[in-house]
Amino acid sequence: MDKSTLRDTGDRYEMDEQGLTSHADYRLKDGVLYIDYVFAPPALRGTGASDRLMKAIGADARARGLTITPICGYAATWLRRSSEFRDLLN
Repeated sequence: MDKSTLRDTGDRYEMDEQGLTSHADYRLKDGVLYIDYVFAPPALRGTGASDRLMKAIGADARARGLTITPICGYAATWLRRSSEFRDLLN
């Protein structure tokens, strides 16, 4: 498995694995990270790529003192199920 590193472009988090990029589109307002959309390329689906992306986003949000409002259904479900990052749910 490739070592993945989270990149923040200012409106999108990106993570590369196996030469492909998973991403999460977001907006930041008043200390709240709104996750609008999470995407993994078809070749990475079922490999845990979106899970790793969300864990990295959660860690970044925590380090920055942000809460998360998930607009995307995947992000909402992931956060509700995450014992580690559920406390960030806004």
